Amino acid sequence: MDSEFLEIKAKSDEICKLGECGGSVTGILKYLLETDLVDNVLTIAKYDNIYDGVPIVIENSEDIAKTAGSLHCAPTMVGNLVSKFLNDFKLAVVTKPCDAMALTELEKRNRFDRENLYIIGLNCGGTIMPLSAKKMFELFYEVNPDDVIKEEIDKGQIIIELKDGTEKGVKIDDMEEEGWGRRENCQRCETMIPRNTDIACGNWGASDGWTFVEILTEKGKKLVQDAIKAGFIESKTPSKKQIEIREKLEKIMIKLMKKSEIKLLETEYPSLEKWEKYWNRCIECYGCRDVCPICWCNDCEINKLNSDSKLTPPDPLTFQGIRLGHMSFSCINCGQCEDVCPMEIPLSRLYDRLQKKYREKTGYIPGFSEELPPLYSPENE
Repeated sequence: MDSEFLEIKAKSDEICKLGECGGSVTGILKYLLETDLVDNVLTIAKYDNIYDGVPIVIENSEDIAKTAGSLHCAPTMVGNLVSKFLNDFKLAVVTKPCDAMALTELEKRNRFDRENLYIIGLNCGGTIMPLSAKKMFELFYEVNPDDVIKEEIDKGQIIIELKDGTEKGVKIDDMEEEGWGRRENCQRCETMIPRNTDIACGNWGASDGWTFVEILTEKGKKLVQDAIKAGFIESKTPSKKQIEIREKLEKIMIKLMKKSEIKLLETEYPSLEKWEKYWNRCIECYGCRDVCPICWCNDCEINKLNSDSKLTPPDPLTFQGIRLGHMSFSCINCGQCEDVCPMEIPLSRLYDRLQKKYREKTGYIPGFSEELPPLYSPENE
């Protein structure tokens, strides 16, 4: 279907106050749970503070309010949780663009039934590692990181709100020129609006206190319409100017991405000699394999290299070579492998660059192409 645009917000005053942009996503999730359209909701919730976002499964609609608000300092994936633990449930899942891409790849590999899933997408300008965010707020904003209660990425800035209600914003470009800002894979990300979901929600172009929603599937359209009829959310039609503003902001973020992509994947890409040093750092901890949201084989090829009596990992080059051969063509550039690497190997850059070379040859775009990647083998299904 062709995309449709709406502005929506929650009917509940309490949810409006707790949530971002009128609490529309929280209102929709509450509707899904209270009408038994889903068994559970999977999303990210704040634990102790904005630097501590954790995946949470909600089954009681009374608990849904605790998930309200944005968490850009929580670069946590949820796609693999769906495929590994929640694939038998009727589920609503709230996703960043990379989460949505992971779900698309997993669906093509028959890891869950898409009919059981409502995918609520959130626009994303990038995420920040928690420790880096604390240091960045102290250095660039000259504030105590513990005083930051909210953060947002908007209009090319990272904007924070303090306990006393004041707001401060610094241009993303300025911080990233100094080596701070968003995670490197987020700087290279091409997808800010997740158009492979049922609905994509965000504040770009929205009226104050409202969420701008792009409706992308018939399922998403029915969901929004029924939630309005049931009194959980209200809606209005955005103006042409608002739609243009949203498009302009997306183009600004894409322009930032192109600049970072050239820098990180071309100009400053490690030499072969540097990569050899990186491989020598590898301690074969399996962290990159285990955290990858689309690595799922029932019988891992790496494990086949081990004897039954001695489960010793292969040498680093073999270990990484097998992973590259299996995963690089489907890499969604989520950066999880690089996040968990204890030896700080820039794995995400390697996978992202190889995937883009593969795309040039085959036209395959992971997370969006409907077919499985060329040369994909379903041997392990």
